[in-house]
Amino acid sequence: QMQFVESGGALVQPGGSLRLTCVASGFNLQYYAITWFRQGPGKEREGVVCTRVDGRPDFLLDSVKGRFSVSRDNGRNAVYLQMNDLQPEDTGVYSCASRSAGRGCATQPSEPLYWGRGAQVTVSS
Repeated sequence: QMQFVESGGALVQPGGSLRLTCVASGFNLQYYAITWFRQGPGKEREGVVCTRVDGRPDFLLDSVKGRFSVSRDNGRNAVYLQMNDLQPEDTGVYSCASRSAGRGCATQPSEPLYWGRGAQVTVSS
């Protein structure tokens, strides 16, 4: 059974940092482009950034460029989202998701086949 599990969510003050981890089980992550999505309170779910199969990032939100970075460790079957200079508008549930193997990055919430349950990130003083 293919599954993602996210961890690392927390309450953090504005300007702080967090690193989220997404661990895949039941499949070999190296063949999948993985997208981080987020959903803030009262907002639509949106794509944040994707890590391609070759490891290069595709940023889907201009507001996170220069603050967020994404990386992958295929040996650990894991993807990481490093978030720096967090702001209250970054608050939300962050989930990792993917389309089927060999497909490109999911950019819309309707595209992924596989989802994790998400990790809560709250940015507040």
